[in-house]
Amino acid sequence: MKVAIGGPLKVAFRPWVDGLENIPAEGPAILASNHLSFSDSFFLPAVLDRKVTFIAKAEYFTTPGVKGRLTAAFFKGVGQLPVDRSGGRGAGEAAVKSGIDVLERGELFGIYPEGTRSPDGRLYRGKPGGLARVALATGAPVIPVAMIDTEKIQPPGKVVPKLMRPGIRIGKPLDFSRYQGMEHDRFVLRALTDEVMYEIMRLSGQEYVDMYATAAKRQIADAAKAQKEAEKAARAALAQAVKEQAERDKAAQDDTDQEKPES
Repeated sequence: MKVAIGGPLKVAFRPWVDGLENIPAEGPAILASNHLSFSDSFFLPAVLDRKVTFIAKAEYFTTPGVKGRLTAAFFKGVGQLPVDRSGGRGAGEAAVKSGIDVLERGELFGIYPEGTRSPDGRLYRGKPGGLARVALATGAPVIPVAMIDTEKIQPPGKVVPKLMRPGIRIGKPLDFSRYQGMEHDRFVLRALTDEVMYEIMRLSGQEYVDMYATAAKRQIADAAKAQKEAEKAARAALAQAVKEQAERDKAAQDDTDQEKPES
């Protein structure tokens, strides 16, 4: 997949990379990145010599039919691991276990602490469950990564990407050995996650929003729904007003016709 996809991506988009020396040549490490576009999981592995494994929703691997099998083969080829996200806490446990398994093999594990793509290009609060627990369980260093301008190449909902040059900034590894054995302390999980998010913000230059991206998406969806309903109500009110005016005009015309003297 690095040859079939990574090569053409680098030729077509020419991504620039800063901090490549911060990726260890061997051994486990966690790449914690902001998430602006679907293409993030392709650009980052494309510029690295080592394999990076991300987790992906299980639907990519279980869709029936020829298209589903091709999709599953594609995501397996680019190093994605299926995780069922429908099971609440069980889904989180599966994601943590997947990350630990990857790191115990001495490989690179990629994770998006925001949990979902940013709806507006800003950086949102990191979720403390996955990243922090995997880091503390394995002792692997956390390397902050900032994807630059990938949301402009392929905004949400767009299938055909725009040809432009994205960037990737890779920060220095963060050591959280001082928190070892404290993986069940929610304040430690929060502190570790916030420290990583601060480094991502510093690297990316994004505006930080102290709320979860999933909540922001709900707010945006609710606002869009409310606006749509308001526009629908306005159209209905206008149509009613036009109808009532037409009825008044007709009544006035009928009155005028009745008042006309017969010739």
